[in-house]
Amino acid sequence: MAFIRPFALLNRLFPAEEAHAHCDIPCGIYDPHLAQVAALTVVRMNQLIDGLGEHGEGKKEHDAFINSMARYIAVKEEHAELCKHEVRIIWGDFFKADNRPDGLHDLVDNIMKLASKCRQSVDMDAAQQLLGEVNKFAEAFWKAKGVAAKRQPTNQVAGGEFVLPAA
Repeated sequence: MAFIRPFALLNRLFPAEEAHAHCDIPCGIYDPHLAQVAALTVVRMNQLIDGLGEHGEGKKEHDAFINSMARYIAVKEEHAELCKHEVRIIWGDFFKADNRPDGLHDLVDNIMKLASKCRQSVDMDAAQQLLGEVNKFAEAFWKAKGVAAKRQPTNQVAGGEFVLPAA
């Protein structure tokens, strides 16, 4: 068992890094729904932040305000980044020269910029624009797959709509 020790030492000196990826096989399983949910979550976090009001007079009220604000901002930023991640995967792995619609590059560029703006500020207009652009991306995706799509209310407290397969 003495040969195991050098490998343990190597693992301590050069630990493996955790990798995150959808799948670089490519597996052929793509769906813009996660990007849509992430964009809608950004909308909802803006709604919750807007609804916080003043930070309160007493320490308890102030602490509750700060706690809620910090949590809403963290979730908003996380989901704006998740939206970018999901769009990048579909853009890079699914869309190819034979199925890429005109204007896709500009649409993806706009999504990336809007998601960054949503991370940098509390901006309901930018959040709504992000959801709208992600829905356009979803329409392009389903069209490229040859699947009829429809816009449907999300039935979520944040409102909005999603683009889903029509069938």
